[in-house]
Amino acid sequence: MSDSQYDVIIIGGGPAGMTAGLYASRASLKTLMLEKMIMGGQMMTATKIENWPGYPGGIDGPELMMRFQEHCVEFGLETGYGVVEKIIDNGDSKTLIVDGKEMTCQAVIIATGVIPKKLGLDGEEGLVGRGVSYCATCDGAFFRDVPIAVIGGGDTAAEEALFLTRFASKVVMVHRRDELRATKILRERIAKNEKIEMAWNSVVDELLSDNTGLTGAMLRDTQTGETRKVELSGMFVAVGVSPTTSFLDGIVKLDKGGYITAGEDTHTNIPGIFAAGDCRTNILKQVSTAVGDGAVAAIMAERHIEEQQHSS
Repeated sequence: MSDSQYDVIIIGGGPAGMTAGLYASRASLKTLMLEKMIMGGQMMTATKIENWPGYPGGIDGPELMMRFQEHCVEFGLETGYGVVEKIIDNGDSKTLIVDGKEMTCQAVIIATGVIPKKLGLDGEEGLVGRGVSYCATCDGAFFRDVPIAVIGGGDTAAEEALFLTRFASKVVMVHRRDELRATKILRERIAKNEKIEMAWNSVVDELLSDNTGLTGAMLRDTQTGETRKVELSGMFVAVGVSPTTSFLDGIVKLDKGGYITAGEDTHTNIPGIFAAGDCRTNILKQVSTAVGDGAVAAIMAERHIEEQQHSS
């Protein structure tokens, strides 16, 4: 980050942020994309993306994101790492506080994505890295030939359960209902996989551990209230996501779930601030929709800057 003044600053380096960066820098706007952790966002933990057009047989998330980044940089996009603590609306310009330092721009694109939800159980935090994980591709290989559980019933949970069968001796899939919410093709794969055991109508009541880490869990039947113990060496939590928007409270309008209130045009309630990807209110959270949002946000930011210049 060699400068502190830009036309556009993009917060978030996932598919939405990278696409916005590609479009904005290609339009000759001085653009900075900020990421607080790892470029590529959650896609860096995706095992295989089977529904990205042009890649029959699928492509690994990290590989796709590396291609995204190479393409962005080709047009002069500047990238950097830092935590955005606050956005200040000055009307014609915006000030971002990044790791305690000020940066200014004419338009901001928020593409901060989402983070996995936690179960909220006693001892959960202390067992992260000692049996509890929120990322199968990150930690799956540490659980070879031992029993593990996946908590959840959506696409992410199903994909993680299938991936983890490469390593674990058994995968117990714990779901609070009697039917998975995952897409049909994933449900079929789950049913056919002999390593996956379903714990229907069940929730985790308690985590069991010793000095070395997780040893098991107490499951409660949601219909009868009965509890039972399952021995586990690992547990992968996939019960949904929360938007990464806490730093925006009081700045742009959020819905009750914490998602940024923005329509298909990506406009927020503050002129010059746009929201793209999974962090905004939308009905589908996919790489393709994030990419579409990123493109729209960059075009909207370009138009906003042109209007500001013409009115000054």
